Amino acid sequence: MSETPTILIIDADAASRNYLATLLKKARYNVLTASLGKEGLILAWQHLPQLIILDPALPDAPALGLVARLRQDRRTANVPCVAFSSAGRPGEMNTLLAAGCNEYLMKSSEAVARLLELIPRLLGRATTVKKGGALVVFLSAKGGTGTSSLCANLAMCTATCKEKEEGEKAERRVAVVDLVLPIGSIAHIVGYTERLNVVSVAAMSADYTTPLFFQENLPYQMAWHFRLLAGSPDPESANQLQVNRIPEIISALQEVYDAVFVDLGRSLSRISIPILQRADVIVLVLGPDLSTVTLTKIVWDYLHAQGVEAERLYPILNRAVGLEGMTKAEIDRELGREIGVTVPYLSGNMTLANNRHEPFITKFPMDSAVLSFQQAARSIMELATRLRGKGGG
Repeated sequence: MSETPTILIIDADAASRNYLATLLKKARYNVLTASLGKEGLILAWQHLPQLIILDPALPDAPALGLVARLRQDRRTANVPCVAFSSAGRPGEMNTLLAAGCNEYLMKSSEAVARLLELIPRLLGRATTVKKGGALVVFLSAKGGTGTSSLCANLAMCTATCKEKEEGEKAERRVAVVDLVLPIGSIAHIVGYTERLNVVSVAAMSADYTTPLFFQENLPYQMAWHFRLLAGSPDPESANQLQVNRIPEIISALQEVYDAVFVDLGRSLSRISIPILQRADVIVLVLGPDLSTVTLTKIVWDYLHAQGVEAERLYPILNRAVGLEGMTKAEIDRELGREIGVTVPYLSGNMTLANNRHEPFITKFPMDSAVLSFQQAARSIMELATRLRGKGGG
């Protein structure tokens, strides 16, 4: 590879093409541009760029055929290729990824930022190891899957399952942020009744809400072994949430805690998308019924189009509603990836533990599900550590 990598942009939209070229030049890349597929192929084979970015909506060549020709020619067979789509046609993402594109992004301001983050990894350049605590985000495509209960219980397991080198147990410093709107969920599970919450904190001055503030003032939940930034107490408060402060608050928490767990519930919005894009691990919680699995696949395809890599996804199958429904093997096939862990049917035990504001593994230490919780917590942190170590996400 040359000292300064060359990136080829193939895009019929002049404004989009020129805007991206300007950004890449400011980032000190050499840039080639083409407005047609045929022109792009010629430039690719003549100049041998280190990365190709293409908008599939080309007037002279189907994107599928263009990617196939790039992959079939030895000169460009291994050159990373990103589909940067302005159209987002149904099935386009899966088709292009299967044809050989390394990534697929839908054009947006957030996607441009994500693209600039991805380029060093796609070029094979060393990236800086992330600093601060791991960011683990919980999300579900449908209500009723037990997302908040899993978030609280896995945060508790994460806090208490760290091993010292000599084999003794040691606690991780874990913070939980409840961003379920319009009414938070975690406070009701853990029995939190104090007034500090994400709405009140977001209303404070940024000069006041420093990492030290969160280290000293975030309420510690004794039975749960983590500190909680509770969610909105009611819909009226949710309307007052200063959403522009949320990324800054999460960053401050990461500076002083080993892990920050964020419960989004089933929220996909202007608040949640940036958080999901920067998360180290996304825990996608689903139930065994067909409708939830179908909706989960739609959500995952959308997140992938927003620049979220598949390796950051950790699906959990929670059979909270009973034993009926699809099998794990059927769900694996439908999602196109393997479930990380399956939480068995808990009858009414999870509800009982929640009503008593106790962690499940404390209330029912002999239940077989305890092993599932501990395995999931361990796997999530191992995945986060591995991805942060290589600069992923």
